[in-house]
Amino acid sequence: METVSEVRSHGGLQGVYRHASTATATEMTFSVFVPDHPKGASLPVVWYLSGLTCTHANVTEKGEFRRACKERGLVFVAPDTSPRGPGVADDDSYDLGQGAGFYLNATEAPWAPHFHMRRYIEEELPSLIAASFPVDLSRQSLMGHSMGGHGALTIGLRNEDRFKSVSAFAPIVASSKVPWGERAFTAYLGPDRTAWAPYDACALIAAGRRLPALLVDQGTADTFLERELQPQRLEAACAAAGQPLTLRRQDGYDHSYYFISTFMADHLHWHADHLG
Repeated sequence: METVSEVRSHGGLQGVYRHASTATATEMTFSVFVPDHPKGASLPVVWYLSGLTCTHANVTEKGEFRRACKERGLVFVAPDTSPRGPGVADDDSYDLGQGAGFYLNATEAPWAPHFHMRRYIEEELPSLIAASFPVDLSRQSLMGHSMGGHGALTIGLRNEDRFKSVSAFAPIVASSKVPWGERAFTAYLGPDRTAWAPYDACALIAAGRRLPALLVDQGTADTFLERELQPQRLEAACAAAGQPLTLRRQDGYDHSYYFISTFMADHLHWHADHLG
């Protein structure tokens, strides 16, 4: 693992790191904030998954998470959203290819050689973090934004014993039923919709998957609200299944990091309460 940068911030160390990934067969970059802590201590960890077009840098630079992480003793990990680099398949549009990994394992050409973000997030990166940072993987929570909210919900639901809590900002909740998901899943997974089910949060809930605690914030002025996000689908799926959900509709907020940074501390304190 290569250290790209490390800086002191909010009573902790904010680092950016790079490593050769076996899951994606590319170099991957991620950021980690570690608050000051007693020697030998192991801290709970919150994973943050970013949205379309983003890298680790968006939340690292604009998420305003460090103060709350210091106050509650949380390690904050922010990976990239897709494999990148020469030889990695891409598309001219923003919602497919590099920057749009959708946290799945691609099976279709030309994406299959590198687009294995599900395996990277679920398997490879946690092992690397556990070996390199003072984290307690028995105390993990997961959060994300937009496409990353889709990733947080679906990864959390597929690994229901791993995470103490899951939250999201403006998540894609029914990926197989909205244009962003239909386009990406057709390209990455092929036309057989049965292969899409593990990557649709509402379908996973309907199939019996559960989360111990779920918090979602959605801005009412989000331009993607009606076409791509449709939080009412998650609300209905959770109500039908008895899945606890706190869904907060935030009046006047959009899809940007102005929205995310406003409520980031709320989410981190909520996670900390569940992490113990």
